[in-house]
Amino acid sequence: MTSTTSTAIPAIEIHDLHKSFGTVKALDGLNLTVRPGEVRGFLGPNGAGKSTTIRVLLGLLRASSGSARLFGGDVWRDAVALHGRITYVPGDVSLWPNLTGGECIDYLIRLNGGGDKARLRARKAELLERFELDPRKKARTYSKGNRQKVALVAAFLSDAELYILDEPTSGLDPLMEAVFTEYIREAKAAGGSVLLSSHILSEVEKVCDTVTIIRNGIDVESGTLDELRHLTRTNVTALVGGDPTPVAALPGVHDLVTTAADGGTRITFDADNARIGAVLSAITTLDVRSFTATPPSLEELFMRHYGDVLDADEAAAEAAASANGAPAKKAGAR
Repeated sequence: MTSTTSTAIPAIEIHDLHKSFGTVKALDGLNLTVRPGEVRGFLGPNGAGKSTTIRVLLGLLRASSGSARLFGGDVWRDAVALHGRITYVPGDVSLWPNLTGGECIDYLIRLNGGGDKARLRARKAELLERFELDPRKKARTYSKGNRQKVALVAAFLSDAELYILDEPTSGLDPLMEAVFTEYIREAKAAGGSVLLSSHILSEVEKVCDTVTIIRNGIDVESGTLDELRHLTRTNVTALVGGDPTPVAALPGVHDLVTTAADGGTRITFDADNARIGAVLSAITTLDVRSFTATPPSLEELFMRHYGDVLDADEAAAEAAASANGAPAKKAGAR
């Protein structure tokens, strides 16, 4: 990968970004930075503003106010020059129906500037094999998952400095998601930056250095996973021989549950990370026989901001199903 990007210049820099469609505010003061070599997860359910942000970055929409820059250049004014340094994969890929998958890939690479033909040929063969894609079939015969594979093969064939990926593994099975994860890590190792918008929280947790959670068009949490975990609670499970009542009364202990087990008492609770040291000191006085502490997952961090939205969606689905006499489907974070 050839890059002229200075380490001092962010790959993406968004400041106080606003975008309105009439009276509807899609973005309401968003801030987002992706540094060189960084993989940032961009999280939020449908309607949060993720796709609008990406369209602004691609120069497809003009911001109402605020600034959005790629490698220091204005995304609207300098779009032509900037597009030669980025690659984009949407969550629903449209291809030329009468071309084969291989022809679509070749055309996309030529649009992106091409490169050394021998290297591209070898790299293409590797990617086709890893993604298990038959390039001889017409694009019109491809499933959604195979259309995504075409776009991903073309993306990872490029010498992009920045990958903007909007639900890129939509339609892929878990094995192909694992292959995608490998190539994201490879792109990062080569110095590339990645903005990964995804509903698959486990995928983000595997590959992302940092995460931004967006709600109603504004960033509500941003930082490394470790930094964000410090803002929430750790789940603790312990088997003790003593009376756990004093632990339940400690500041920072929540929802303590006790059950008799193996001649002792099993206790399960959540503890504020800021007070975890005092809580652990108290537990050590209780004849501890086993102990497990589990840091919060990305899903728990996400649900802290969106649990009410998902609960409302589930309630609406149940109401609609009840009106139609059909069982409701539960809402999920994905």
